[in-house]
Amino acid sequence: MTGTLASDTGTRTVRAGRPGPGSVRCAVGDLLLADLPVSVVFFHERPLDPDALAAGLARALDRLPEFAGRLRTDGDDSGDGGSGDLWIDTDDSGVPFTVADAPYTLTEALDRMVLPNSGLVDHVRAAEARREPLPLLTVRLNRLTDGTCALGVSWHHAVGDMQTFALLVRTWSACTEGADLPEPVRAPDRDVQLDARLPAEDCGTPALRLPDPAESAELRRAVATAGLANRTVQIWFSPAETARLRAAHSAEAGRRLSTNDALCAHLLHVLREVDGAGDEEQTLTVPVNLRRVLGLPDTTLGNLLGEIRLPYRPGTTPARYAAELRTAVEEFTEKHLSIRSNLRFLEQVGRDRVTACVPVGFDPARRTLTVSNWCRLGLQDLPLAGHRPVAFSPAATLQLPWTSWLVEGPRGEGHLYTLVLPARTAARLRTAPALLHPHRHPTDPGPAVAPRKLL
Repeated sequence: MTGTLASDTGTRTVRAGRPGPGSVRCAVGDLLLADLPVSVVFFHERPLDPDALAAGLARALDRLPEFAGRLRTDGDDSGDGGSGDLWIDTDDSGVPFTVADAPYTLTEALDRMVLPNSGLVDHVRAAEARREPLPLLTVRLNRLTDGTCALGVSWHHAVGDMQTFALLVRTWSACTEGADLPEPVRAPDRDVQLDARLPAEDCGTPALRLPDPAESAELRRAVATAGLANRTVQIWFSPAETARLRAAHSAEAGRRLSTNDALCAHLLHVLREVDGAGDEEQTLTVPVNLRRVLGLPDTTLGNLLGEIRLPYRPGTTPARYAAELRTAVEEFTEKHLSIRSNLRFLEQVGRDRVTACVPVGFDPARRTLTVSNWCRLGLQDLPLAGHRPVAFSPAATLQLPWTSWLVEGPRGEGHLYTLVLPARTAARLRTAPALLHPHRHPTDPGPAVAPRKLL
């Protein structure tokens, strides 16, 4: 760890103090996500000691040096980092750690999570990090006016998915609390690691596509105008409300459904109603953690993600759709696993065109809804510098439409759903509380803490 800021405001660079075991060659799945940052905020009702946080982070980076490294692209003569193999150099370049006084109360800080630039996170500059030696992780401790704080963290998606980030937080917590450290599982070549675990055949349909020039231009426009064209809304479902919804859908479907099945079906149904989908088919994309599917430990680093894409056809009831989603989860390996198909597709179009490809599940023009479930990672149970967070939320970065995240609610109670929508659809959703909450009872307690605009 370098710098001498102690508890003063400013930025220091946190390092492990030694480089990692060597460079890591990213898998194709990492490369596909290498223009994306992921940002989150932990809210604490008490102040956190920045020195204890920084010291714990330095120890955690020694265990997970990928987060303190830098990206490098080989075999790319264009100079734009657009093709060639992508590597993470675990050189201990370090992590910027900022301490700042923010002019908000805890409630006001929670309100800011629906803004494109909340000011609570220093978003990683993901695309530039492929061309310049920029940080792959940033930390910002915001000291709020009522004695609370908001800890904003952003990381480069090429380093890993949410499971990888959760491992960092568990390690960081263990380092500040003196607990046992989890053991990360890394591979110097992530594609080789995957190849050894994948079945010989998968579903046969790639989850990638190469847009034509017109669609590519439209996608670029969607990204460029995202902050103006879209709005973020947050919805909270109480534990009792969620249980009633799940029980009702399970009874109608005649089979046991998960909470995720019920909520995903309910949310897509509500969006179709407020958006006037009518006779149009609409697709839900649900990312799937491949670690258990492939028999890899939960502590395996990287972007080990597949996806289920399930059409919602006109006339389908939410309960029936929830049952279809449950079946898709059960049949994932045979009908939805697509990594080998992705590799065959890239062999056909040329691996150097990987950055021109997009996931099939990302299709905002057709209102394809992506729901990333970040529940059951235990993040709200992990103390940092002696204190557990009271709330946790994703922080939208690019505000791409029809993207969403499901996490546990404040104090781990209920579910907090964060959703980015076109502005008109978001406005309609805000006026539809009866559609959103048919299973909410007047006697249900509210969340422990909440933004004022929570639906």
